[in-house]
Amino acid sequence: MLFGIDWGGTKMEIVALDARGEVQARHRVSTPATRYEDCLDAAQELVREAERQAGRAGPLGIGIPGSPSPQTGLVRNSNAVLLNGKPLGRDLERVLDRRVRIANDANCLAVSEAVDGAGAGANVVFGVIIGTGHGGGIAIKGRVHAGFQGVAAEIGHYPLPWMTPQEYPGPQCWCGKRGCLDMYACGTGFELDYGATTGTTKRAAAIIADMRAGDPVAQAAYERFADRLARSLTLLTNVVDPDVFVLGGGMSNVDELYDDLPRLIPKYVFGDGFMTPIRKAVHGDSSGVRGAAWLWKEENDE
Repeated sequence: MLFGIDWGGTKMEIVALDARGEVQARHRVSTPATRYEDCLDAAQELVREAERQAGRAGPLGIGIPGSPSPQTGLVRNSNAVLLNGKPLGRDLERVLDRRVRIANDANCLAVSEAVDGAGAGANVVFGVIIGTGHGGGIAIKGRVHAGFQGVAAEIGHYPLPWMTPQEYPGPQCWCGKRGCLDMYACGTGFELDYGATTGTTKRAAAIIADMRAGDPVAQAAYERFADRLARSLTLLTNVVDPDVFVLGGGMSNVDELYDDLPRLIPKYVFGDGFMTPIRKAVHGDSSGVRGAAWLWKEENDE
């Protein structure tokens, strides 16, 4: 039995998977917002309830928004802010009395989809989360590729490629720089762009609904978003050239993207064409928590 926790900014969810990938337990709690120690208690509650449902114990994988430093083990860059600067892995191993593995949540998505999802059987799977932010993760042969410094595929904080004069220098990002893809190629960026153009605040789903109803302003906003996402995937192709891209997050449910991105990318890519499949995550919102559990898959197979 493998256990995985998806540790988000507002909720924490655990699943227990058997060797076939079938869910044997599932439980969810709100993410504590006041004390780090409360976070450790919440993890204990999740594990106890999942073990009760599954009737077994097992190793635990955790996907977080952010990543642990390979040098210090301290969490950095997490929007679950109570984790930043904390030795989360060591603390959880102490309070849970078991081995724990931690990875970035986008890496967990990539692992999940590489094991038994949209990238099953592919050698290199690049997972791209286009939700609140623009995140990325790499799985090679079904395992996380975090990189030497643990920041591989942190694509949200490189600048939008091939900016137009109208786009430069771009809006200020929460990281302190300007023009980051977190401000362009995600649901938040889509809404910000629409608001800057119209002076009207709307959620991404409502803008897409307007676009499908024939609203030219919403259509133009969608076309700008799709082109910016295409530029990001082009740069990733030029650098990594994965076997498949798998999209997750709220904007991955915009089905038009799967026709439009393959049409847009060839005008930017360095090469003689673009044939890489672009697929929607099979496991949807469960990809992160399943991937956290699969962090232990290779040992489970032995």
